[in-house]
Amino acid sequence: MSMRHMRTMRRAGVAAVLSSALVLTLSACGGDGDDGNAKGSSSSAPAGTKGSDEAGSVPESTPSAPADPIATVKGDKGVEMSVYSARRDEGGFLTLEGEVKNTGSEGFTAPVQWSGQEQSVAATGRSFAGMTLVDSQGKKRYYVLRDTDNRPLTTYAYSSFIQPGDSLTFFAQFPAPPATTTQVALQFPGFPSTTIELS
Repeated sequence: MSMRHMRTMRRAGVAAVLSSALVLTLSACGGDGDDGNAKGSSSSAPAGTKGSDEAGSVPESTPSAPADPIATVKGDKGVEMSVYSARRDEGGFLTLEGEVKNTGSEGFTAPVQWSGQEQSVAATGRSFAGMTLVDSQGKKRYYVLRDTDNRPLTTYAYSSFIQPGDSLTFFAQFPAPPATTTQVALQFPGFPSTTIELS
């Protein structure tokens, strides 16, 4: 058995324990979906995350872009965010995949707010950790998951400058809302809140 496979199995055990703790933590985190400045984090390291390589980093994920995104929202300065999938994974996780495209005529620099407000996460570099999901039915807000080293389970360490016409693909992994929740509001700094359907 390879060392990489053994590490994956260890992560699976840790994920099961931390996932249970995460459910208890989120039960106490109510929200009406309107407080874009709410703070919080979840600590978990799901197995089979897109995936941690041998150094423990989380590389960018390229969405398998279907013909039409499930949601598109326009942000500041000609930047457009498209979400291609919001998929429930085994183990109780929800993975978002999409892209941010610069549709304007000038270069765009990603704001630091995209990385979230937590200093420990910001120290890992630029990321999409500022992204949250709001389940208005269950009155809960979900934050991007973290690994055991507090790195967000999302695209990070990307180039902050997007040329006109260029795009930046991303993924972000969250705790999955209950099966009865079929849609959530996606909130991300610089973009209006938008509703996405879960699969």
